[in-house]
Amino acid sequence: MASYDFSPFYRSTVGFDRVFNRLDSLVGQEAKSYPPYNIEKVGADAYRISIAVAGFADGDIAIESKENNLVVKGAKAAETDDKSREFLHRGIAERAFELRFQLADYVEVTGARLENGLLHLELKRELPESKKPRQIPISTAPKSLEDKTVN
Repeated sequence: MASYDFSPFYRSTVGFDRVFNRLDSLVGQEAKSYPPYNIEKVGADAYRISIAVAGFADGDIAIESKENNLVVKGAKAAETDDKSREFLHRGIAERAFELRFQLADYVEVTGARLENGLLHLELKRELPESKKPRQIPISTAPKSLEDKTVN
């Protein structure tokens, strides 16, 4: 994998530090393929992340949202009766995982549900009132006293 040096951009840009920090962090990461997941847009400001977690119960999964980061961790408890089971083929991976998602500003996790082996995370982007566009009324300047006496 090629290595990129973004340091020349730091010298010639203002306010884009976060963009280049993210690029720096992405260059060294491998693409995570386990467990597979989908990210879909389900509304104007609503999203859903669906993660295939076959074999995991809701107690085996931890979801943490902090600032603009979402972390989903899964780990199966060690089974004591595993020795009594003899597998001829074991294709369901039940290994521990950790997925990290970078959320945009004002995106919050509104719910999570485990259904048919899929973990669905509902996300919604809600701008605070101070960030929403607003109309500014235009007022006319009051007439001066000289203008009133002339009439």
